[in-house]
Amino acid sequence: MTRAIHFEIHAEDVPRAVAFYTAVFGWETQDWGEFAGMPYFGVVTGPEDQPGINGAIMQRSGPNPEPGAPVAGCVLTMGTDDFDATAAKAMEAGATVALEKHALTGMAWQGYFVDTEGNVFGLHQPDPEAK
Repeated sequence: MTRAIHFEIHAEDVPRAVAFYTAVFGWETQDWGEFAGMPYFGVVTGPEDQPGINGAIMQRSGPNPEPGAPVAGCVLTMGTDDFDATAAKAMEAGATVALEKHALTGMAWQGYFVDTEGNVFGLHQPDPEAK
């Protein structure tokens, strides 16, 4: 079995993407551009003693996808204790809704957004009462 251990979010405007993800999720970033030879920011998504992975925001090798284009790559879904509050932060930081909040019956609330760089990401709030 192989685990995902790192992610990379591609961005046409790296500083804008860093600002978006730090504002919405409180991620910590560190400029690793000198090592990578391009705009590349390491991302810490939470404490080491909690489940999750860390990653990076890096320079996209071309323009951002056009609005409405199909997803190319994978979609990151972030856990949250308060879907509505996190969704509001995302919208304030420039996200748009890709798929409205909906119940995963008996399990959670789920929804999808598009970030400032055209990437789709999900929000997931566990809730056994969701319906």
